[in-house]
Amino acid sequence: MAKREFCKKALVIRATRSGGVTMAPREKSSVIFPGLSKQGIPHTDLHVRDIVERQSQQASLFGKEDACRRKPEFHPLFLEEAYERCRKICAEYAKTFYLGTLLMTKERQKAIWAIYGNVLDRWEERLQDTFDGRPYDMLDAALTDTVFNFPLDIKPFRDMIEGMRMDTRTCRYENFQELYLYCYYVAGTVGLMSVPIMGIAPESVVSTQSVYNAALYLGVGNQLTNILRDVGEDASRGRVYLPQDELAQFGLCDEDVFSRKVNDRWRDFMKEQITRARFYFKLAEEGASQLNKASRWPVWSSLLLYREILDAIEENDYDNLTKRAYVGRTRKFMMLPLAYSKAQSTTPSFSFPYRI
Repeated sequence: MAKREFCKKALVIRATRSGGVTMAPREKSSVIFPGLSKQGIPHTDLHVRDIVERQSQQASLFGKEDACRRKPEFHPLFLEEAYERCRKICAEYAKTFYLGTLLMTKERQKAIWAIYGNVLDRWEERLQDTFDGRPYDMLDAALTDTVFNFPLDIKPFRDMIEGMRMDTRTCRYENFQELYLYCYYVAGTVGLMSVPIMGIAPESVVSTQSVYNAALYLGVGNQLTNILRDVGEDASRGRVYLPQDELAQFGLCDEDVFSRKVNDRWRDFMKEQITRARFYFKLAEEGASQLNKASRWPVWSSLLLYREILDAIEENDYDNLTKRAYVGRTRKFMMLPLAYSKAQSTTPSFSFPYRI
């Protein structure tokens, strides 16, 4: 089941606009993406910098006595079961990402699983209570334990709820700016939540904001890849998560998606969409190598494994209308040594502007 449909049914995987990239006209040569300042909606409009500042401030104070913020106490067996339920949700509905979590330390594993697992119904009104140490149920308890173990801000969680709302009322996106906003809400927010859990290396050579930006872009790249992988499945539900104006640019429309016919126009269109997703993965590389040493391997694994999905779409001759791009277990495990090698380097991959 696609993650977006899963969320619509009220079982949320809490993954899963600095501005969008506007696709160039139909040129078969290279595509030059504009600089970050021109990518649609600026980070300031999403208050990403505010999130970074608050989480960074919390990190500097973390571990110090705070009479107003006492960590709630749960029976160890209760907490163990709560995290196990979160793990099962992540394992079932986010298989590629879950594989990456298996490379994390036990403490980080549990924190990421807690972010992924909950229910949508009435979650917004319970969110503040969860952050205040008053969980409603077992899954909330796992998140409560996590937010008292790591310096997490509440805003990315609220933004994610807004993304779930978008999925219940929107099934078309007029342009990439609108689609980028959706990707930020449902997946970019996960990047912002994950940085305090992964940790930034003390020897990092880039700014904290740059690491957060890269994490956000990894989330956006992952979600764009999910969208491209699931085009056929979404179409069967009457949903098209593709920019309408860009479909029209290639002489396509919703009916072409619903007809499930792969032709040259569709292939050209998909090539541009895949190029864009890879662009965001390239931007994410800068931050992946600046994380805490124990976190680099799982993050690089996630990044490379999602890229493999894009490769699989190409290998299917861009047929994501009748086929679902699949990366087999053997292929996934073969990527782990490469991810490990990438994780050993702390040299950032600067790429602004980026030419494909």
